[in-house]
Amino acid sequence: MKTLQSTLLLFLFVPLIKPAPPSQQDSRIIYDYGTDNLEETFFSQDYEDKYLDGKSTKEKETMIIAPDEKSFQLQKDESITQLPPKKENDEMPTCLLCVCLSGSVYCEEVDIDAVPPLPKESAYLYARFNKIKKLTAKDFADIPNLRRLDFTGNLIEDIEDGTFSKLSLLEELTLAENQLLKLPVLPPKLTLFNAKYNKIKSRGIKANAFKKLNNLSFLYLDHNSLESVPLNLPESLRVIHLQFNNITSITDDTFCKANDTSYIRDRIEEIRLEGNPIILGKHPNSFICLKRLPVGSYI
Repeated sequence: MKTLQSTLLLFLFVPLIKPAPPSQQDSRIIYDYGTDNLEETFFSQDYEDKYLDGKSTKEKETMIIAPDEKSFQLQKDESITQLPPKKENDEMPTCLLCVCLSGSVYCEEVDIDAVPPLPKESAYLYARFNKIKKLTAKDFADIPNLRRLDFTGNLIEDIEDGTFSKLSLLEELTLAENQLLKLPVLPPKLTLFNAKYNKIKSRGIKANAFKKLNNLSFLYLDHNSLESVPLNLPESLRVIHLQFNNITSITDDTFCKANDTSYIRDRIEEIRLEGNPIILGKHPNSFICLKRLPVGSYI
């Protein structure tokens, strides 16, 4: 009897029991997956609400701009391909290796073994203490405004004919402390020529090498292997350094004019001949036109 009553009660209450309504979260999931048009929108919103809220702003920005970075990279690649080709005569490499300042180029102690391409407006080149072995006509062919060249302390053995022929404005040329055996043809407007501490012999200097250099004031040929004083030295000379060579002879025409006893060479201020095997006291007539006697051994 009790069992029958329980069964009847069960049948009476079962229709009254209703399933609980789906939670808000479940409806979200069902709704998202059941709606094709809004699936991507809600998924993206749900992803940002639940996941990105705990991330830093930087990470959010990274995810958002990623497509733009790719686009930017493509634009960058396209811009690179549109750059004009580099000019062959670009002056930048020389001025990176050396120092270029207002027409002066300083290439000192940079271990170059040849003259670098120079800016066309160059007026002064200082290429001291390098490893340059040779100077050629091409080195200065397009640099007409050069006024001073200094190659002290290189390894120069040879200078091509015509290397300085187009340098009509060149005033100072220094080739000291190299390995020269002979002198090149010199430009006409030189005021200073310095070739001390080389291996130059008298046969390496042409008879008229200095004759037409009417502006030459300073001549430095000391510490070489000269056997005699160079011929036809110009009247413009003020200082002549020939010390420590192998000069053994001198004539009455070396500095003066043997046939003109009234001739005075008044511009010369200094002649140095010490360190040579010559005894200057044996050649008194060789200096009668000078205001000052040369420095050297007289006895």
